[in-house]
Amino acid sequence: MATLRMEAIKASKLKKPIFVDETTERRSELFGQNVFSNKVMLQFITKEAFQVLNDAILNNKKIERKIADQVASGMKSWAISKGATHYTHWFQPLTGSTAEKHDAFFDLMGDGSGIDKFDGGQLVQQEPDASSFPNGGIRNTFEARGYTAWDPSSPAFIIGRTLCIPTVFVAYTGEALDHKVPLLRALHSLDIAATEVARYFDKNVNKVIATLGWEQEYFLVDKDLMESRLDLVLSGRMLIGHQAAKGQQLEDHYFGSIPERALQFMRDLEMDALRLGIPLKTRHNEVAPNQFEIAPIFEEANLAVDHNSLLMDLMKKVGARHGFSVLLHEKPFAGVNGSGKHNNWSMSTDTGINLLSPGKTPKSNLQFLTFFINTIKAVHDYADLLRSSIATAGNDHRLGANEAPPAIVSVFIGQHLTEVLDELERVTDGSLSPEEKTELKLHVVGKIPEILLDNTDRNRTSPFAFTGNKFEFRAVGSSDSCAGAMTILNAIVAEQLRKFKVEVDALIEKKHMKKDDAIFNVLRELIKSSKKIRFEGDGYSDAWVKEAKKRGLSNFKTTPEALKTLTNSESITLFESHNILTKMEVEARYEIRLEEYIKKIQIESRILGDIASSYIVPTAIKYQNTLIENVTGLKELFGKDFSQHSKEQMELIKSISGYITSIREDLVAMVETRKKCNVIEHLDEKAHAYCTKVLPFFEKIRYSCDKLELLVDDEIWPLTKFREMLFTK
Repeated sequence: MATLRMEAIKASKLKKPIFVDETTERRSELFGQNVFSNKVMLQFITKEAFQVLNDAILNNKKIERKIADQVASGMKSWAISKGATHYTHWFQPLTGSTAEKHDAFFDLMGDGSGIDKFDGGQLVQQEPDASSFPNGGIRNTFEARGYTAWDPSSPAFIIGRTLCIPTVFVAYTGEALDHKVPLLRALHSLDIAATEVARYFDKNVNKVIATLGWEQEYFLVDKDLMESRLDLVLSGRMLIGHQAAKGQQLEDHYFGSIPERALQFMRDLEMDALRLGIPLKTRHNEVAPNQFEIAPIFEEANLAVDHNSLLMDLMKKVGARHGFSVLLHEKPFAGVNGSGKHNNWSMSTDTGINLLSPGKTPKSNLQFLTFFINTIKAVHDYADLLRSSIATAGNDHRLGANEAPPAIVSVFIGQHLTEVLDELERVTDGSLSPEEKTELKLHVVGKIPEILLDNTDRNRTSPFAFTGNKFEFRAVGSSDSCAGAMTILNAIVAEQLRKFKVEVDALIEKKHMKKDDAIFNVLRELIKSSKKIRFEGDGYSDAWVKEAKKRGLSNFKTTPEALKTLTNSESITLFESHNILTKMEVEARYEIRLEEYIKKIQIESRILGDIASSYIVPTAIKYQNTLIENVTGLKELFGKDFSQHSKEQMELIKSISGYITSIREDLVAMVETRKKCNVIEHLDEKAHAYCTKVLPFFEKIRYSCDKLELLVDDEIWPLTKFREMLFTK
């Protein structure tokens, strides 16, 4: 057992950076080389077909079969010219990863000869087996049929020799079985609601898109070292292991010089990603040893979600080429920072205006305040639902651990904007007087500068922070799809904007207020009613926990607690009223996420039991026997005076025996508890039991195993240690 660890360490030390043969092409020339982009489309399909297709995308119109045939023909010609031999409908089922089934550009003619074939029917729809994907009870195992359907708003791309076509995934009976369907519906709902509000300020606005710029954190560890750890391979995190003497306390890794081997991986990844149209821009060392971050330029939200899912797959493939394993688990190593995926979100009009960016004039500032305040109100009203969107077993280890935002959802806007909202709130009720109008327009609205990026310090403890021209949702887990958080965020903002429009129009029509007066009056009330969600202080402090409780804010520390919000009447009403998910689909997703939580804890429990029983205890006994032999030898050598020469050995033997006993007792108790949990029928009760009864054994068993790691001879310890895993470059 120890040999495996030592061989892994030796192999990792022999690895050298793989120097990438970087092309002389500039990044801009590499970008989109393997994407069926608009520019490429115009070379392979008619201008008429191109215009019809883009009109369908912009206005959510159905694409006729003849247009689909033309697009498919052009797509096939382009793909084959790039060396592709197969195509696949690339989709995102509720498994946490992407899925694909490859078919060849090939068919038989009536005379038995072969032909390259790919038509509109094959482009638009496929039938993957739906029975083995998570469905939350929507489908029985014998009801296998499901459909993937082309999403023309996300361009096709080539990986290797396969044309990948982004698609949605639905059951035979029409229910959504993926992340993309509800996301597209939420984005459509936001577009309608935001466009109507934006027209208060500019009648030329015909469309509003949500934009997303994600920041992907990850760990790079040597592949050989990774494979020497059963827990890392099977669960993505080290379930046992004593913390290294040096972790991140010197703060010497963050933004430091990127290690050469990691840098070569990043360069290779960037080139592959750019060819696939992923606009990667930023790379740097993160806080923990061997932790890094990569981030793109912001894009339309649906495309950005696709690109993040694609990148997570790509990172693993490129990592393998460089002898790395890429860890996306939210907390792979205890004692150092875990990994998140910050979602930077905003809204932009088809006229080129970022609705969360203050402009140069009072009019544009009023537009900014409208969307800014409505977003805060949306988070206030649906904070618990937003919290549920990022609830996973992995993220539970990270949230609120002095490295990531707390489980309490709050909004940080900074001192300057706080003063602006406070001043607006102080205006008296009713219609604005001439003096108040002047004051507001000249002092409150007009004084907001165009760029707020440096008007306030960043609050890293806030889950939802305004950062100048966007909101940053910092609580999303690194392995999670952005789709869940983006679906709910866009849905709740759409709902709030819809309510806002109704209230403003009512004041204009019934009370005959001028438009600006009506907007100010409604905004003032929204500021008042959402004030408790705003927090500018330290989200990690105990004082904030007490203050949040006093304000009536929820503090869901675990996934089973947080997920309950998904199926309450308010959430279901929201989803159904915006045609995002039906009640059945919501309840199915609730089941799926509970099952995922239970299975992950169950798997980790079994892995922990396997490692402790098969690795740790036998190694401890082996070392204990060596100590006993030593004591026996000392007794023969020193006779009755041997005790004064064997005191340390005897203490070690006793300590080791104690920890072995504790491990065995805790393992037996954990297994018995797990058996009791497994017979619980209701998933919510079962998840709660796994959370509160099985999970606590992890720390107890880990404590004893980690103590043994410090006592047992390093030469025979079977598992790669933290110091080796985190500091091998």
